[in-house]
Amino acid sequence: MSEPTLLVLDTDPSPRLGRLTGRADIRYTDEAGLAARLPAADVLLVWDFTSDAVRAAWPGDGPRPAWVHTASAGVDRLLCPELTASDTVVTNARGIFERPIAEYVTGLVLAFAKDLPRTLELQQRRLWCHRESVQVAGSRAVVVGAGPVGREITRMLIALGVQVALVGRSARRTIHGVAELDRLASMADWVICAAPLTESTRSMFDARFFGLMQPSARFINVGRGPLVVEDDLAAALRKRWIAGAALDVFEREPLEPHSPLWDVPDLIVSPHMSGDTAGWRDRLGEQFVEMYELWAAGEPLPNVVDKRRGYVPVRDRNE
Repeated sequence: MSEPTLLVLDTDPSPRLGRLTGRADIRYTDEAGLAARLPAADVLLVWDFTSDAVRAAWPGDGPRPAWVHTASAGVDRLLCPELTASDTVVTNARGIFERPIAEYVTGLVLAFAKDLPRTLELQQRRLWCHRESVQVAGSRAVVVGAGPVGREITRMLIALGVQVALVGRSARRTIHGVAELDRLASMADWVICAAPLTESTRSMFDARFFGLMQPSARFINVGRGPLVVEDDLAAALRKRWIAGAALDVFEREPLEPHSPLWDVPDLIVSPHMSGDTAGWRDRLGEQFVEMYELWAAGEPLPNVVDKRRGYVPVRDRNE
């Protein structure tokens, strides 16, 4: 029996797949070669998870892989109508990024509350400017996105004494439905976006939404860039509708040097790094190898994406 063909949409550094030697015919491709090589693949590893090449190449002629795995939490760069309608199983890298992103969000909340950006600015200017900061314990947060990332953020904020309302697609047990978001956001000190990008969530944070928030509130996005209307957020900050914001993801990445977002007051810009801690690529590679071994043995795969919803459903306990 021939070895299954594993096609890797590669980027530097390449994944470490040594454990699969002799168990898979591993082939590598860049974006330009993907369409031609796709029909011969049994499995596709989307190591270059910033690429839109899969979405462009999938509708072509010939067979398609039975399994596609992306080394990312989001699958919005992969899905197209043809892939969604197919029998191909799509999996993601759930389990790798949740804790690091939650730590990053917690760090931003503390930085805002304790006015650390202003402290660093004043230090550079050698200015002594005593002022009061905000107590985090007892403040209110709304976390939008009830998947693993949103739940981990919720757990960490609760540990700080924050009162957290977790908002998901629909209401269930301890999770609020999206219909309650406006009411909750109007009372929140922190609004944190950790939602997937779908047709229903695209541009959900706009001028109308920022107008609902308290003038003292802050907004943080670690979900996907297109969830936020960036011009509306910039205007809300300039008009002081809200006190501050932090973006780790953007409509276009990398953020171009001439983007006006760099100069928006009270906006923290970070280069899509909230989930990337030392060794993260090795952990992604190890996760895929373990999943490949399950697939080769005919075992069920974890992290299977509901392609019509655009994310991995999370089942609540006792559901």
